Amino acid sequence: MEFMKRHAAVALSAIAVTGGLLFGGGTASATAAESVVAAAGGTAPACVERTSVTNKPEGGVRVHLRNFCGKTMRVKVIVKYWSDSGCKTMGHGTGWLFQTNGGRYDRTVVC
Repeated sequence: MEFMKRHAAVALSAIAVTGGLLFGGGTASATAAESVVAAAGGTAPACVERTSVTNKPEGGVRVHLRNFCGKTMRVKVIVKYWSDSGCKTMGHGTGWLFQTNGGRYDRTVVC
């Protein structure tokens, strides 16, 4: 499923940018491309701090996230070779510890 979302985001972004170049709608196309990427789980902004990201030697990950964005954020931890975290709602100033018994940390995305 993630594979399909990623490829859809890339394809739609390319179409939006190309359409903007051909028809002069640069600003609208850039906004459309950003919306597609966000909908497909774009990387969480830097204000969602990733502290203590650890890939355990025996397998598994440990990630502590803190939200300093000034607003509520919905985030998800993507794990290679294991189940992802699912969406987590984080209020401003809150933290969340996510751990698995297997896999490797890939990235944190908005959802």
